[in-house]
Amino acid sequence: MSIKENYNAIKNQLPSTVQLVAVSKTHPASAVQEVYDLGQKVFGENKVQELMEKAPLLPQDIQWHLIGHLQTNKVKYIAPFIDTIQSVDSEKVLAEINKEAGKNNRIIKVLLQVKIAAEESKFGLDISEARDLFGKYRDGQFPNVEITGLMGMATFTDDEQQVRNEFLILKGLFDEFNQLKALNTLSMGMSDDFPIAIECGANSVRVGSAIFGRRDYSK
Repeated sequence: MSIKENYNAIKNQLPSTVQLVAVSKTHPASAVQEVYDLGQKVFGENKVQELMEKAPLLPQDIQWHLIGHLQTNKVKYIAPFIDTIQSVDSEKVLAEINKEAGKNNRIIKVLLQVKIAAEESKFGLDISEARDLFGKYRDGQFPNVEITGLMGMATFTDDEQQVRNEFLILKGLFDEFNQLKALNTLSMGMSDDFPIAIECGANSVRVGSAIFGRRDYSK
């Protein structure tokens, strides 16, 4: 299927209350433009360098989300224009975002990335770290950021019950935090598991290969 057909198929599966972040990592700016022309405004990138190369080539009203692991020394490059950083996985990163946002007279939206997967390769705060960091934020320690919600990735497995259980852990934490301070984004689910994520309460999904196709990394 074409990118247009893929995109429309995904959109038809999403409730109107669920935000689609079209994950354009490893795909050229021309593919992003094609999806933008279909009405999509929110795009996700994994790497700062790739984002910096694409953003100047594309419409200025795109809302860019960084969804990959962020190194503190890269924050300054995206602070002037990034809409949301979904991958805050340490207090050190949050402090750096707060500092660079202040330099740019901005409030940057962020999501705390919580490690819910069993895989060691996944980044993220554990639940106790997330609670501690959210508490410091509520106490006013990071005035130039707005924590708008949580993000998580489930284990890559065919065991749907495990995936569901992991998503429900994050939904529970989201509900807990939401009682303390209103949040609006629970980002869970990717191309292979977003229907389960939505069942479990996700209102933002990150879909890449199901829209753009899989890249041939041998080229």
